[in-house]
Amino acid sequence: MSIRLVLASNNAKKAAEMAALLAPLGIEVLPQSAFGVPEAEEPHATFVENALAKARHAAAHSGLPAVADDSGLCVPALGGAPGVQSARFAGEPKSDARNNALLVERMAGVAERDAFFYSAVALVRSPTDPRPLIADGEWHGVLLDAPRGAHGFGYDPLFYLPELEQTAAEIDPDLKNTLSHRAAAMRHLLDRLARNPL
Repeated sequence: MSIRLVLASNNAKKAAEMAALLAPLGIEVLPQSAFGVPEAEEPHATFVENALAKARHAAAHSGLPAVADDSGLCVPALGGAPGVQSARFAGEPKSDARNNALLVERMAGVAERDAFFYSAVALVRSPTDPRPLIADGEWHGVLLDAPRGAHGFGYDPLFYLPELEQTAAEIDPDLKNTLSHRAAAMRHLLDRLARNPL
Protein backbone atom coordinates (compact mmCIF):
# COMPACT_ATOMS: atom_id res chain seq x y z
CA MET A 1 0.00 0.00 0.00
CA SER A 2 1.58 3.27 -1.06
CA ILE A 3 1.67 6.35 1.11
CA ARG A 4 0.58 9.50 -0.72
CA LEU A 5 2.33 12.69 0.24
CA VAL A 6 2.15 16.16 -1.20
CA LEU A 7 5.59 17.65 -1.72
CA ALA A 8 5.56 21.30 -0.73
CA SER A 9 7.85 22.59 -3.47
CA ASN A 10 7.61 24.13 -6.93
CA ASN A 11 11.29 23.38 -7.62
CA ALA A 12 11.11 20.71 -10.34
CA LYS A 13 14.66 19.46 -9.77
CA LYS A 14 14.15 19.17 -6.02
CA ALA A 15 10.83 17.40 -6.60
CA ALA A 16 12.46 14.89 -8.96
CA GLU A 17 15.29 14.28 -6.50
CA MET A 18 12.93 13.72 -3.56
CA ALA A 19 10.55 11.55 -5.61
CA ALA A 20 13.51 9.38 -6.69
CA LEU A 21 14.55 8.96 -3.06
CA LEU A 22 11.06 7.96 -1.92
CA ALA A 23 9.74 5.93 -4.88
CA PRO A 24 11.65 2.71 -4.07
CA LEU A 25 10.11 2.76 -0.61
CA GLY A 26 6.51 2.73 -1.81
CA ILE A 27 5.89 6.41 -1.11
CA GLU A 28 4.11 8.30 -3.87
CA VAL A 29 5.09 11.95 -4.04
CA LEU A 30 2.59 14.34 -5.58
CA PRO A 31 3.86 17.85 -6.34
CA GLN A 32 1.90 20.68 -4.77
CA SER A 33 1.35 22.10 -8.25
CA ALA A 34 -1.06 19.18 -8.88
CA PHE A 35 -3.33 20.79 -6.31
CA GLY A 36 -2.77 24.41 -7.32
CA VAL A 37 -0.97 25.15 -4.06
CA PRO A 38 0.73 28.57 -4.15
CA GLU A 39 4.29 28.89 -2.92
CA ALA A 40 4.47 29.38 0.85
CA GLU A 41 6.25 32.20 2.61
CA GLU A 42 9.61 31.30 4.14
CA PRO A 43 10.14 34.09 6.66
CA HIS A 44 11.90 32.13 9.38
CA ALA A 45 15.51 32.17 10.53
CA THR A 46 15.90 28.38 10.64
CA PHE A 47 15.55 25.58 8.09
CA VAL A 48 13.25 23.59 10.41
CA GLU A 49 10.76 26.44 10.87
CA ASN A 50 10.62 27.10 7.13
CA ALA A 51 10.14 23.40 6.30
CA LEU A 52 7.32 23.14 8.83
CA ALA A 53 5.61 26.29 7.51
CA LYS A 54 5.75 24.94 3.95
CA ALA A 55 4.43 21.49 4.94
CA ARG A 56 1.50 22.96 6.92
CA HIS A 57 0.68 25.27 3.99
CA ALA A 58 0.62 22.40 1.46
CA ALA A 59 -1.46 20.17 3.77
CA ALA A 60 -3.99 22.96 4.28
CA HIS A 61 -4.42 23.51 0.54
CA SER A 62 -4.41 19.83 -0.54
CA GLY A 63 -6.16 18.01 2.29
CA LEU A 64 -3.40 15.36 2.28
CA PRO A 65 -0.35 14.74 4.45
CA ALA A 66 2.51 16.89 3.23
CA VAL A 67 6.27 16.81 3.34
CA ALA A 68 8.57 19.79 2.88
CA ASP A 69 12.29 20.26 2.76
CA ASP A 70 14.19 23.43 3.48
CA SER A 71 17.84 23.21 2.71
CA GLY A 72 20.84 25.27 1.90
CA LEU A 73 24.59 25.67 2.00
CA CYS A 74 26.28 26.71 5.24
CA VAL A 75 29.81 28.10 5.15
CA PRO A 76 31.40 28.42 8.61
CA ALA A 77 33.92 31.00 7.31
CA LEU A 78 30.94 33.20 6.35
CA GLY A 79 29.21 32.80 9.70
CA GLY A 80 26.92 30.11 8.33
CA ALA A 81 25.86 32.08 5.23
CA PRO A 82 24.22 31.71 2.80
CA GLY A 83 22.17 29.44 5.09
CA VAL A 84 18.39 29.88 4.86
CA GLN A 85 18.99 32.55 2.20
CA SER A 86 20.81 30.09 -0.09
CA ALA A 87 18.28 30.33 -2.94
CA ARG A 88 18.22 34.14 -2.73
CA PHE A 89 21.84 34.80 -1.72
CA ALA A 90 22.36 37.21 -4.64
CA GLY A 91 18.83 38.65 -4.36
CA GLU A 92 15.75 38.39 -6.55
CA PRO A 93 15.03 36.95 -8.99
CA LYS A 94 16.57 33.68 -7.80
CA SER A 95 19.59 32.67 -9.89
CA ASP A 96 21.98 29.77 -9.33
CA ALA A 97 24.59 31.45 -11.53
CA ARG A 98 24.49 34.75 -9.61
CA ASN A 99 24.46 32.94 -6.25
CA ASN A 100 27.52 30.93 -7.22
CA ALA A 101 29.32 34.03 -8.51
CA LEU A 102 28.63 35.86 -5.24
CA LEU A 103 29.87 32.91 -3.19
CA VAL A 104 33.10 32.76 -5.20
CA GLU A 105 33.52 36.51 -4.65
CA ARG A 106 32.90 36.28 -0.89
CA MET A 107 35.31 33.34 -0.53
CA ALA A 108 38.14 34.98 -2.51
CA GLY A 109 41.32 34.75 -0.43
CA VAL A 110 39.62 32.79 2.37
CA ALA A 111 41.76 29.84 3.49
CA GLU A 112 39.04 28.01 5.42
CA ARG A 113 37.02 26.34 2.62
CA ASP A 114 34.88 23.84 4.58
CA ALA A 115 31.16 23.93 3.83
CA PHE A 116 28.15 21.70 4.30
CA PHE A 117 24.72 21.32 2.82
CA TYR A 118 21.98 21.03 5.45
CA SER A 119 18.46 19.73 4.92
CA ALA A 120 15.53 19.86 7.32
CA VAL A 121 12.46 17.82 6.38
CA ALA A 122 9.07 18.19 8.02
CA LEU A 123 6.11 15.87 7.52
CA VAL A 124 2.64 16.73 8.78
CA ARG A 125 -0.42 14.49 8.72
CA SER A 126 -2.67 17.56 8.68
CA PRO A 127 -2.26 21.35 8.72
CA THR A 128 -2.60 21.45 12.52
CA ASP A 129 -0.62 18.27 13.29
CA PRO A 130 0.69 18.80 16.85
CA ARG A 131 3.38 16.14 16.39
CA PRO A 132 5.08 16.67 13.05
CA LEU A 133 7.88 14.35 12.05
CA ILE A 134 11.11 16.33 11.77
CA ALA A 135 14.31 14.96 10.27
CA ASP A 136 17.59 16.45 9.10
CA GLY A 137 20.80 15.60 7.32
CA GLU A 138 24.17 17.11 6.43
CA TRP A 139 26.65 16.65 3.58
CA HIS A 140 30.20 17.95 4.11
CA GLY A 141 32.69 19.11 1.53
CA VAL A 142 34.92 22.03 0.58
CA LEU A 143 34.38 24.97 -1.75
CA LEU A 144 36.22 25.43 -5.01
CA ASP A 145 37.03 28.84 -6.47
CA ALA A 146 35.43 28.01 -9.85
CA PRO A 147 32.43 25.85 -10.79
CA ARG A 148 32.85 22.35 -12.22
CA GLY A 149 30.28 19.92 -13.61
CA ALA A 150 26.92 19.98 -15.34
CA HIS A 151 24.68 17.89 -13.06
CA GLY A 152 22.74 18.99 -10.03
CA PHE A 153 21.64 22.51 -9.20
CA GLY A 154 22.28 25.32 -6.75
CA TYR A 155 25.80 25.32 -5.36
CA ASP A 156 26.63 21.79 -6.56
CA PRO A 157 29.30 22.99 -9.07
CA LEU A 158 31.33 24.61 -6.26
CA PHE A 159 30.85 21.84 -3.67
CA TYR A 160 33.87 19.54 -3.88
CA LEU A 161 33.96 16.08 -2.31
CA PRO A 162 37.62 15.23 -1.56
CA GLU A 163 36.93 11.51 -1.11
CA LEU A 164 35.45 11.32 -4.64
CA GLU A 165 37.70 13.97 -6.20
CA GLN A 166 34.61 15.46 -7.86
CA THR A 167 32.06 18.17 -7.23
CA ALA A 168 28.42 17.43 -6.49
CA ALA A 169 27.73 18.58 -10.06
CA GLU A 170 30.19 16.04 -11.52
CA ILE A 171 29.04 12.88 -9.75
CA ASP A 172 26.31 10.68 -11.15
CA PRO A 173 22.85 11.90 -10.01
CA ASP A 174 22.00 8.44 -8.68
CA LEU A 175 25.10 8.49 -6.50
CA LYS A 176 24.25 11.99 -5.33
CA ASN A 177 20.82 10.71 -4.28
CA THR A 178 22.53 8.28 -1.88
CA LEU A 179 25.10 10.73 -0.47
CA SER A 180 23.33 14.08 -0.25
CA HIS A 181 22.04 16.00 2.75
CA ARG A 182 18.51 15.44 1.45
CA ALA A 183 19.11 11.68 1.20
CA ALA A 184 20.40 11.64 4.79
CA ALA A 185 17.37 13.64 5.96
CA MET A 186 14.99 11.35 4.07
CA ARG A 187 16.58 8.23 5.61
CA HIS A 188 16.13 9.87 9.01
CA LEU A 189 12.50 10.65 8.14
CA LEU A 190 11.84 7.08 6.99
CA ASP A 191 13.19 5.79 10.30
CA ARG A 192 10.77 8.11 12.06
CA LEU A 193 7.89 6.99 9.80
CA ALA A 194 8.61 3.35 10.64
CA ARG A 195 8.03 4.14 14.31
CA ASN A 196 5.25 6.68 13.71
CA PRO A 197 3.22 5.52 10.69
CA LEU A 198 0.78 7.88 8.99
